[in-house]
Amino acid sequence: MKKAVFFDIDDTLLDTSNFAKSARKSAIRMMVDNGLPIPFDEAYSLLKEIISQKGSNYDKHFDVLTKTVLGEKNSMLIALGMITYHNIKFALLRPFPKTTDTLIYLKSKGYRLGVISNGLTIKQWEKLVRLNLHNFFDEVITSEEVGFEKPNKYIYDESLKRMDCEAENSIMIGNRLDTDCMGAINAGMSAILIDPQVTPEEIQRIEEDNLDIEIIKNISEIEDLL
Repeated sequence: MKKAVFFDIDDTLLDTSNFAKSARKSAIRMMVDNGLPIPFDEAYSLLKEIISQKGSNYDKHFDVLTKTVLGEKNSMLIALGMITYHNIKFALLRPFPKTTDTLIYLKSKGYRLGVISNGLTIKQWEKLVRLNLHNFFDEVITSEEVGFEKPNKYIYDESLKRMDCEAENSIMIGNRLDTDCMGAINAGMSAILIDPQVTPEEIQRIEEDNLDIEIIKNISEIEDLL
């Protein structure tokens, strides 16, 4: 009987939110210091607004920023922003503590490992390769590839099909209740929610609906459950 464990990537295997925030701030500082004619706080707020409107996977945030401020794109400032962003991002890119040890443990127990991620395929693979985690996973399934995002049931069904595993023998591990865990539950899987800031309302919902979802504080606790 094949058993599968699926992981989300961002804020599950690595602290995406904090390193992205640091990288964006450094990029804006570089652009302002080199001639973007608005204060840092205003420029950073504008960038956050652009990201909110366009989505985090949009690849021309700095183009929109310079066009909004200057009335036209400024290639030099865009290049400074992009290079600074990527340099800081890759310098800070680290898996959460015990991530590698946990993946080794799951492999030793005979689990097939997969990724189910909302995002651009090349970006998600880049994170896994840079973290040297890519060889642990039998399949990496992204929303870009299949045309549906979590929590849509289709992306889970497609993932199970590719892994040749049944839903009742599979677990989804992620940091978001609605996106990661509820999508998996609706596909017939169980789930583990890694979220040190899970809300009382979320806990109540899990308990009242008797959902097959375990809550843990960090990835190392997976070994106590599987």
